[in-house]
Amino acid sequence: MDYFSELHNDHLNPVGRLDRETTGLLLITDDGNWNQQLTHPAYHKKKTYLFTVLGDLTEDRRQFLENGILLKGSPVPTSPAKITLFKKDTLANILDTLHPEVQNAVRTNLPSHPVTYGEITISEGRKRQIRRMMKAVHCCVIELKRISIDDIHLDESLAPGKWKEIFPFEKNSPV
Repeated sequence: MDYFSELHNDHLNPVGRLDRETTGLLLITDDGNWNQQLTHPAYHKKKTYLFTVLGDLTEDRRQFLENGILLKGSPVPTSPAKITLFKKDTLANILDTLHPEVQNAVRTNLPSHPVTYGEITISEGRKRQIRRMMKAVHCCVIELKRISIDDIHLDESLAPGKWKEIFPFEKNSPV
């Protein structure tokens, strides 16, 4: 929380988490009740992500994931998800657009390897849930960006690493 030291507020906490490879919306608050309402599974708050996966996320695989699946190491299936597929491409066509670390990680795949773009909305926040879900259908997440939590949407005009303060009356506005 050193990033926000200029605010002089020792009570700031993240609302949920993003893994190291995920970009996008991360809310920080000093309101414990609001944090709980957005993160506790009992409240079923939706979190929406844009994804790029290495692999062919077919219609059958999409439906399989949407219905909820058992993840390795978990006795309880995931809650239903909503997945919208945008387009498909090949690794050769997108390789230059990827982050250098991702480029190095995927170079061993064939240039003709399929790539699928889409959006997924989940109401849980299990550790690396989307990555694990995609792996279960033989797809590897190469880009993941959270674009909303409940009614709060990422302000696309904010550059990575930048932030803006919102107030209670703005909690339904782009952040």
